Amino acid sequence: MTLTAYRAELLSVPEDPINGAAPLHHADGLLIIEGGLVVAFGAYADLAPRFADVPTEELNGLIVPGFVDTHVHYPQTDRVAAHGLQLLDWLERHIFAEEARFADRGHADTVAAFFLDELLRNGTTSALVFATVHASSVDALFDAAVARDMRIISGKVLMDDGPATLRDTVTSGRADSEALIARWRGRGRLGYAVTPRFVLTSSDDQLADAGALLAAHPDALLHTHLAENTGECAAVAARFPDAADYLDVYDRFGLVGSRSVFAHCIHMSDRALGRMGEAGSAIAFCPTSNLFLGSGLFDLAAADRHGVQTGMGSDIGAGTSFSLLATMGEAYKVCQLRGSTLDPFRALHLATAGGAKALGLGDRIGGLQPGQEADFILLDDQATPLLARRTAGASLFDRLFALQILGDDRAIAATYLAGKCAHLRGNPC
Repeated sequence: MTLTAYRAELLSVPEDPINGAAPLHHADGLLIIEGGLVVAFGAYADLAPRFADVPTEELNGLIVPGFVDTHVHYPQTDRVAAHGLQLLDWLERHIFAEEARFADRGHADTVAAFFLDELLRNGTTSALVFATVHASSVDALFDAAVARDMRIISGKVLMDDGPATLRDTVTSGRADSEALIARWRGRGRLGYAVTPRFVLTSSDDQLADAGALLAAHPDALLHTHLAENTGECAAVAARFPDAADYLDVYDRFGLVGSRSVFAHCIHMSDRALGRMGEAGSAIAFCPTSNLFLGSGLFDLAAADRHGVQTGMGSDIGAGTSFSLLATMGEAYKVCQLRGSTLDPFRALHLATAGGAKALGLGDRIGGLQPGQEADFILLDDQATPLLARRTAGASLFDRLFALQILGDDRAIAATYLAGKCAHLRGNPC
C-alpha cells in the first residue's frame, strides 16, 4: 500500500486530562497514513528522515481527530429549531409525525444523504445515530454511510407502546432487528445498536426482548435515553413504583452493561451513577438539546466522580447544531452553571477519544494513534474575523478555547475519512 503524509500542526487528546494525561501536540507535525490507518503521528523533525521518500502535503491549520457524535437523530433533521414545550409535548407536537414519514424509503434516502454530508461539513466522522421504527430507515442510513466510508452505528427503533403511526410489536421488532444485523454486519465501517426509544415507548415484554437481543449479539451496542426530563422520570416512576430509580428499570431487563450508551442522564441519583460506573456504561452529554428543551443541566463532575465514561452528543433535532465545536461551547456553559469547568483540552477529548471510548471504539478511532483509523479534521482558527482577531498570537490553550466558544462549521477547513478528503470547505475534494 502507498504511504501518504500530511504536514501541519497536530493535536490529539487520546487520554482524559482529568486523570492527568497531557495532550499530544506538535506545532510542526507529520501524520503518516497507509491503507486508511495511522502509521505515525509526531514531530516533523523526528519523522521526516524516516519518511523522506513519502509525498507530503502541507496543510494550513490544526489537525485534530475527527469528532465522534455519541447521540443524534437523523430523522429529526428537518425539525431542528421546532418551537414547542418540553420533551414529551415536543415529541408529540413535532417529532412523531415527522418520523412517520420515514416509512417512505425515498424520503429516508434523501434525508440520510443530507444528514451525513452535514456531519462531515461539521467535522463529525463517526456517530451513534437514532433511526426510526422502520427497518428501511436503517437501510437508508447504512447505504449512505457505506458510500461515504463513514463509521456509523445505528439500529431500528423499538417502540411497541408508541403512537399508532410508529408502533411495532415484540415479534416484528425482533425479526426486523435480526434481519438488519444479518444484512449489515461486516459491511463498511458500520455497527449495530439495539435501540428501544425509552422506557415509556416499550412494553415490559419488548424491553425484556431488547435485553435478549443485546445478549445474543455481543458486537452490538445498547442505545437509548435516560433521565432526560422530570415529567418523563415521573412517568417511569409511576409505571415502575418498585424500581430504585430510572436506571434500575433498564437494569432489570438486562440493558445496563459495558455496551450501553445512555443519552442525557440529567436527573440521576448517586446510586444510578455508581451503578453505571460499575457496569462500564456510558453517557452522551447533549447540552444544546438539554438547554433547548429546558430539560436541565447535566452534572459532568458527578459522572466523573463515579467513573462514568462520557462523550458529546449533538442530539439533532432537539439539539440546535450539528457542530460539536458549538456543542462543546454549550457544554462549557452548562459546567459553569453547575459550578465546575470544562477546559478546551478536555472538551476536545470528550468530542473525540472520549466519545470513541463511550462507543467501545477507543482502539480504532479518536486519537490518531498508530494503528487507528485516519479520520481527522483540519481546524481553521482564522475562519472568521473575530476568531482571527481573538487567536492572533494566542497560546494553544486560548486558541482551542476560542474555537470551542466561537467556532462552528466555518472553522472546519476539511474533513478526512481513512486518510482521504471527504469535505473541503467551499470546494469539492
